[in-house]
Amino acid sequence: MKLKAGIVGATGMVGQRFVTLLAEHPYFEISALIASPRSAGMSYREAVGTRWKLEAPMPEKVADMTVLSSEDTDAIADACDFVFCAVNMPKAEVVALEERLARAELPVVSNNSANRWTPDVPMIIPEINSDHIAVIPAQRRRLGTSRGFIAVKPNCSIQSYVPALTPLLAFGPRRVVATTYQAISGAGKTFREWPEMVGNVIPYIGGEEEKSEQEPLRIWGHIENGAIVKAQAPVITTQCIRVPVTDGHMAAVFVDFEKKPTREEILEAWKNYRGRPQELGLPSAPAQFVTYFEEDNRPQTALDRDLYGGMGISLGRLREDPIFDYKFVGLSHNTLRGAAGGAVLNAELLYREGYITAK
Repeated sequence: MKLKAGIVGATGMVGQRFVTLLAEHPYFEISALIASPRSAGMSYREAVGTRWKLEAPMPEKVADMTVLSSEDTDAIADACDFVFCAVNMPKAEVVALEERLARAELPVVSNNSANRWTPDVPMIIPEINSDHIAVIPAQRRRLGTSRGFIAVKPNCSIQSYVPALTPLLAFGPRRVVATTYQAISGAGKTFREWPEMVGNVIPYIGGEEEKSEQEPLRIWGHIENGAIVKAQAPVITTQCIRVPVTDGHMAAVFVDFEKKPTREEILEAWKNYRGRPQELGLPSAPAQFVTYFEEDNRPQTALDRDLYGGMGISLGRLREDPIFDYKFVGLSHNTLRGAAGGAVLNAELLYREGYITAK
């Protein structure tokens, strides 16, 4: 029997991704589509209107579902075993919404940034820090819940380089420079809605550089006294640039190590790295977490962003650098691995580890 999943923020771009990913999911079925009160009572087709942003069509099985209001906690709790959350609201309102749902005994798997630094909320890339879900009992004690909790995924931009650096932590990375070239879907936009991005590059994305520099340290942190304590190294500096690409975030990365590995050692570490999703055979997990391309002109956004259904990380152009030890290029699909797909993988992990259950 599949678990009943609700999607809060179902009418937005990430919410639409959740809809397509869950339409035929082996573990979960969509039991509620949830949006702002102004959409409540409409069919999903009516609530989305002309704002369907994906190439894949809206699944017919959900098109006529009646949208619930995000303010109707009782109705959501009655309809769902757990919820995904992807809303566009001020941070304080997101925190209040997610805690309200968690206190209603709903596990909340969030795509939002509001709770990423809440000390007892795990921020998870399942292949890297699946052990952080062990903080959930401490969070439940704080919230006074037996089932409900919040788990989040990190910023989409870090998925193009943190998976590459993680297998190399044994060599002690000290300094990292990462410049990310980020697709317009990261802003929830299409070219039709954002024509000024055609043929344009914008060298600023609000708040993105701070997230890109600090969130990796929390991913690499540890649990101490019921809270996640972030790692102290490496030092990371970033620049985040919006480029005229539909989907796919690319990163140009430079890194120094305490113990400089050989090129062969780096490639071997990448090839052999596996995480808990691969061990469990989770449905959304790529068979190979990071894939290295030997060609000089790979990875390319159009060719490689959909690797393993958009859940694989593509790497290339590893070479020594005259200032740093090495440099390389990474690529991830920002609305799949970096957003809805990453959250679905989180939910699969939480389900298989016993944190999300049927009521």
